[in-house]
Amino acid sequence: MLEVEDLHVSYGQMPAVRGVSLDLEEGGILAVIGANGAGKSTLLKAIAGQLAPVSGRIRLDGEDVTGLPAHLRARRGISLVPEGRRLFKTLTVEENLQVALATGRRGPWNLDSISEALPLVAERRGRIAGDLSGGEAQATAIARALMANPRLLLLDEVSLGLAPVVVGQIYGMIPAILDQGTSVLVVEQDVQQATQASRDVHCLLQGRTSLTGRDLELEAISRAYFGA
Repeated sequence: MLEVEDLHVSYGQMPAVRGVSLDLEEGGILAVIGANGAGKSTLLKAIAGQLAPVSGRIRLDGEDVTGLPAHLRARRGISLVPEGRRLFKTLTVEENLQVALATGRRGPWNLDSISEALPLVAERRGRIAGDLSGGEAQATAIARALMANPRLLLLDEVSLGLAPVVVGQIYGMIPAILDQGTSVLVVEQDVQQATQASRDVHCLLQGRTSLTGRDLELEAISRAYFGA
């Protein structure tokens, strides 16, 4: 469903992603791991259309979307939960969710199904987003992305800065998302969380692929992660 081929992305003259290729099946999940600065978030931004690659190709269902702007990719079903959540802090939780309706996509996710799947969000629909705790804000950011009824959900460092019990709650949402047929590409620094969420792992080191595979041994992941 998603194909990334030999992708190169730079910030000015500084390369951030160097020749990365990966693919993701319909309804599947892939974890992209790596240390801080490995190029994980840059990869997601390029897939979502927030950064233009220097070279390479991004395909959705075989269609080349490399040149499409972010809003047109959203209408085709690519939805990003960015690092730092990026909520509209002066709007209520429900108003944040309604923003995603601008994609015009139809599907299983609406205010009722979101409330059923994410009780934490349902209980705070009338609260101002700027008053939410970190876990509440992260759950709201995921709910907003789902309201766009994506075929591909990009999760960027969803555990960052959250207590372990909250991280468990956030990752506990993923099976329900996959059950709706949505594919998930999750970026993580936390190897344990990533490997628990997905059997398929793609490790980045300094912008390059250092390891990829299924059911990988922790020792091999550790070597790829740290470049040892």
